[in-house]
Amino acid sequence: MKKWLVSLSLLLLVVVTAACGKDATSSSINKKDLKEVTVMLDWYPNAVHSFLYVAQEKGYFEEEGVKVDIQYPANPTDPLNLAATGKVTLGFYYQPDVVMARANENVPVKSVGAIVRSPLNHVVFLDESPVKRPKDLEGKTVGYTGIPLNEALLKRMIKTDGGNPDKVKMADVGFELGSSVVTKKVDAVIGAYINHEVPVLKDKGYDTRYFNPTDYGVPNYYELVAVTSDHTWEKDEESIRAFWKAATKGYEFMNEHPDEALDILLSNQDKANFPLVEGVEKQSLDILLPKMESAEGFGSQTNKSWEETAKWLKDSSLIKKEPKPEGMFIDLTN
Repeated sequence: MKKWLVSLSLLLLVVVTAACGKDATSSSINKKDLKEVTVMLDWYPNAVHSFLYVAQEKGYFEEEGVKVDIQYPANPTDPLNLAATGKVTLGFYYQPDVVMARANENVPVKSVGAIVRSPLNHVVFLDESPVKRPKDLEGKTVGYTGIPLNEALLKRMIKTDGGNPDKVKMADVGFELGSSVVTKKVDAVIGAYINHEVPVLKDKGYDTRYFNPTDYGVPNYYELVAVTSDHTWEKDEESIRAFWKAATKGYEFMNEHPDEALDILLSNQDKANFPLVEGVEKQSLDILLPKMESAEGFGSQTNKSWEETAKWLKDSSLIKKEPKPEGMFIDLTN
């Protein structure tokens, strides 16, 4: 009886060992078979990117068969330009800029997912300001980053509110948007993001108010989208779909467990170039989550959004011809 038990034990040990060896080999092969996807963020890691780092830490990318390399831009336009030339698989950029790139320069890029579904770029001013509506900016100075899109946003808002945009002075303050408002160098700024500048100012003790452009004639455009080139899409569609499936899992986890997602983000921050303040990023995530949600699925996109954005850009003289929406995006939720 004892000999039989010993023999059985040895047999089980051999089977288990063989199985473990097989799993290890299989795991090793799977690692080698992972398809590489490079993603360039629109900026250094911050709250909006939490879903990516969650997907990476939780192993969702590997589950879908992809190995993701997350990169940061050296220049603001790198995510669009490097995606267009195929030097990165995907770049995070802005819907209006994608439309302008295709319409004005025939840049072969398209969006594969809407990450933030409505504008974050608002007109921001101190809470103590006498400004109550966009029309009140007549006779005042508004700071901006020198980008024509911001001028177009402000003009549409003031005009829709019954004001005269020509009576507003625009001042190029570069990226000193927050400090320009605090020091009262300007009366308000356009180009400030309610998920960044607003929480940063609040953290420093400054309360603000702001105008949402969609309340004053600007279409509800997608603030942040993931773009790829036409050629990369044809070549790597399978990998991009796998990436998005894993990214969706990351978003769902972030939505259900925002505090844990934030901890994961903080452990992946670039302290040397863009150190994060936990309280600021928590406020940012609270603002972002409702703007990232879609009943049709994370990243879903519509013809209507691309058509309305293109029409507004044409009406604002930022493009001469409206590109066809079907060439500008792919809806991965279908």
